[in-house]
Amino acid sequence: MPAYVVVNIDVLYPERYAEYVQRAPESVARFGGRYIARAGRTDVLEGDWIPKRFVILEFPTYEDAKAWWASEEYADAKALRHATATTQMVVTEGL
Repeated sequence: MPAYVVVNIDVLYPERYAEYVQRAPESVARFGGRYIARAGRTDVLEGDWIPKRFVILEFPTYEDAKAWWASEEYADAKALRHATATTQMVVTEGL
C-alpha cells in the first residue's frame, strides 16, 4: 500500500534553500519515492490554511517513507532544510 508525505514549507532563506531542492530528490528516489506535487500553484478551496511551498511525495510503503525521512542519505539535506525553512510534514497511508 502506498504512503504519502505531505509537506508545507515556509522558506526563510531562498538562496540556501535552492541547494536543498537540488539535493533532496536523490534520497527520495533511493527509497522508491517520487514527487507528486512540488511547489506548484495552490488555491484554498475551504478553510483558512494558506500553504507556502506545498509538496507531496509518494513512497511504495509507509515504512519506506519513514525510512527515507530517518535515513543517512537524507540527513544532510534535512539539516539544510531545517536551517533554511520552517516545515510541517506528515506521512499517511494511501489506499
